[in-house]
Amino acid sequence: MNEVSAEVVNPGPLALIQDQGRVGAQHLGIGVSGAADRHAAGWANRLLGNLGDAPVVEVCLGNFRLRFRESTQFALTGADMHWTLNGRPLRNWCSHQAPAGAILACSFTSRGLRAYLALRGGVKAPMVCGSCATSMGDRLGGLYGDGRPLEAGDCLQVSQRAFFPFSQRFVPQKFQRAYGEAIELRVVPSNQFSQFSAQSRRQFFASIFRVAPESDRMGVRMQGRALSVTPENMTSEAVSPGAIQVPPNGLPIVLMPDCQTIGGYPKLGHVYRVDLDRLAQARPETHVRFVLGDRAESQQESLLHTQFFSAQECV
Repeated sequence: MNEVSAEVVNPGPLALIQDQGRVGAQHLGIGVSGAADRHAAGWANRLLGNLGDAPVVEVCLGNFRLRFRESTQFALTGADMHWTLNGRPLRNWCSHQAPAGAILACSFTSRGLRAYLALRGGVKAPMVCGSCATSMGDRLGGLYGDGRPLEAGDCLQVSQRAFFPFSQRFVPQKFQRAYGEAIELRVVPSNQFSQFSAQSRRQFFASIFRVAPESDRMGVRMQGRALSVTPENMTSEAVSPGAIQVPPNGLPIVLMPDCQTIGGYPKLGHVYRVDLDRLAQARPETHVRFVLGDRAESQQESLLHTQFFSAQECV
């Protein structure tokens, strides 16, 4: 099967092929990557009956255009980018069908950062270290395995064909997320939590931070009142998405999917993995508050997320 399903006309500021991430290669210095908002990406695949880890297109900010070369079923979730098909408005958090030659387009979003586009059967991309996820820093994954973002003229194929009538599906309203409001992130204390002074710990949980403009897929930087007393840098050790590092300036950084695999800044804790999905949609100046959480709760919610979105079979 070599048919091209769609062609990228305009990738916008950043469009990436992402799946659930590259797990098991961190000891080699290779980051996890994967969809920044796994909740939205998971629903995009679920709407189409795709496998839970099927590659999708992650569109950042908007201004994305795609031409369908053949009749194709697709789904849209995440930030509302005011999608249209041949100029006709489309509902978000919903699956759709496009005739051959149709143009899918969006404008810039004003709430949230990332939208997800899934094609029925999953976007076809080479596996690199067990994943198709685009890691620009590691130059791995993506459409051609070299880690570059999508470009105009790139052609998308699907991994598996569907040969049955289209049935439109919607994400239940209670699972559709609205972005743009202040967010609360639950935190599991790290092994260095006690090295921070009691004053710094109280200040951290009492403060309301703001997302800094310098944030990206590697880490979300916080602005606000710096923590007054922080431990000195330590010997580098393994880090992972969700870790809250505190550099010498006292302003926390929450590591995101494209983060490095080792770091020497002391860590206050780890944000629940399911809460990182909300942080991935937080625009600069969004208010962020951290609350003390529980490891067992974090693990349970992560397990439920994985079970729900992994229990998919192509139908």
